Parts: sequence; C-alpha cells; structure tokens
Amino acid sequence: MTITGLVGGVLGFVLGLPIGLAAAYLVYLRLFAPRRRLQDPAIRPIRDLVSETLQTIVPDIPLWVKCPDYERVDWMNKFIFNMWPSLDKAICKIIRSVARPIFDQYVGKYGIESIEFGNLTLGALPPTLQGIKVYEMREKELVIEPVIRWASIANVTVNVKVHSFNLSAQLLDLHILLTPRVTLKPLVPSFPCFANLCVSLVEKPHVDFGFKLLGGDVMAIPGLYRFVQEQIAKQIAILYHWPKVIEIPILDGASGATKKPVGILHVKVIRAMNLPKMDLLGKSDPYVKLRLSGERLPSKKTSVKMSNLNPEWNEHFRLVVKDPDTQVLELQMFDWEKV
Repeated sequence: MTITGLVGGVLGFVLGLPIGLAAAYLVYLRLFAPRRRLQDPAIRPIRDLVSETLQTIVPDIPLWVKCPDYERVDWMNKFIFNMWPSLDKAICKIIRSVARPIFDQYVGKYGIESIEFGNLTLGALPPTLQGIKVYEMREKELVIEPVIRWASIANVTVNVKVHSFNLSAQLLDLHILLTPRVTLKPLVPSFPCFANLCVSLVEKPHVDFGFKLLGGDVMAIPGLYRFVQEQIAKQIAILYHWPKVIEIPILDGASGATKKPVGILHVKVIRAMNLPKMDLLGKSDPYVKLRLSGERLPSKKTSVKMSNLNPEWNEHFRLVVKDPDTQVLELQMFDWEKV
C-alpha cells in the first residue's frame, strides 16, 4: 500500500503541476493581463515628419519621385496586377514542367524514392515597376532600365522521400529588388522591330527569403542569414552583372525577317538497347537530349534511367519547326554520372 500510495502521489504531482500552471496562465491572461487595443496608424503629411522618420522611408520612395530621369508606369503595374492570378498559374505550370526532369535525375540515387512539389504558388502580390528610365541612343538600339521590386508571399514546398522517411523544404516570403538593363538591338523595319533582346544587371540584386527545413527556420541560425544573402547576390552578379549580357535572339539580324513557326514535330523516345557499360559496376545511367538544328533554345531531355543498359522511356516531345528544308532532328545520349 505504501508503494502504491507513493506512485500515485508522484503521478499526481507530475500530471497536476503542468495542468495547474496552464490553468493559472489562462486565468492571468483572462483577468489580469493588460489588453492591447489595436488602433489604426496615424497618417501625417511628409512635411510633419521628423528627420529620423524621413530617413527610414526614403528607400521606399519610388524612383520617379526621387530621380527625374525615371518615368512613372502605373498603367503597367495595374496591367500586371490584373493579370497576375493567371500569370501565377502559368508560371507555376512552367516551373513544374522544367523541374520534373531535374527531379527525375535524382530519383533512385542516394536513397531518394520520390521528389514532388507540395505547395507551389508565387502569392497574390505581383512584381511592381518602381520606375523606368529610357536612354536616347544614336545607334540603332533602344536601352531601358526598369527598377523591379517584388515583395511576394510565395510559398514553395518540396517533399522528398528518402528511405521511407518524408523530408520537406519550404521557400517562402521571397523579396527581390533588381535593376536590369534591357537593350533592344538592332532596330529593324520588321515586327517586333528589334532583332535581339539583351539583358544585364546594372547593380547587385537584393534577394531575401525564408527557408524552412523539416518545419524549422534555417535562416534563424546566427550568421547563416547574412552569409546566404551575400552568396546569392554574389553569384547572380557574377553571371549577369554588366558587362555580361544575356542575349535572346528574336529576329534574323541579317535579313530582318521573322523566323515564324511553320509546324510542330512530334517525337516519341521509346527505348534503347544494349548500351555500353559506363559505370564501375557494369551499369549506365542514360538519358537522351533532342533538338532541331539551328535552334538556339535549350535542348529537351528525357528522364534519367538509373543503372539500366536497356532503358525504356516512352516519353513524348514537341519541337517547333521553323525551316523544314534545312532543320534536322538531333538526338544525343549521355550518361548522367559522366556529364
């Protein structure tokens, strides 16, 4: 009886203490804690603000207010805002299609069983143009510099299954501020009246985001947040900072004629047989890249078949044909570990 009473007393203390503390805390919040009253913020003219307050809001003032060289483009922001729900779905659809082959390359390797998107949305807030500057050039080109700011509430979740364990990574609250320089050259008398679209960054971009791994905020680790911010800005600047330029061909610069699509080529990659052994264990990790000759767009790729000398894909592709007399279908096979 003494042991039973002792055990009962210990259990009563262990269970009663947290319950009592929780009840006491709820009573305190209900009766004694001061209640906060939410009030609308006071709105005052800029002329009535003190100098310290003005200094904090100066970075948020649009450039068309601070710099007379930048023009106001509210009409474009309204257009993007109204189109954003549809643009969000279209962009997310493209992201899924582009990411699918990349995910498939890692499935079956390192114990990864599957990689799938959970949530994928760019949020309800679209990018905004803070202003746009147009340069007058004597040559046959047009140079514009828009200032793009995007304080999104994006939510992108990727679920990875490794050895029957489910892992999740979440990207959210993406903030971007960048100033690209867009050059349209040369100007030609054929629609859309420029042959190439060249893009580069004038300044280092500012990128801010939240990142959670297994539900924990990774960016809360001391020192990691600033390091990641600096590395992202540095890598983007190395790739795209002026004078480095991304050139996108629009027209044939020599003739000024538009390369209009004349048809669609449907390609089905079915299988390959008796492939050579590329791995030390006598296997291969093949995938196929296909494109039309003369096309500057990236090649399309099949999924990777891990450790397989007789892979089967049965994957369909559509290629835009612009010159059926000269364009040729090019197929190349690669080993994933050798690339």
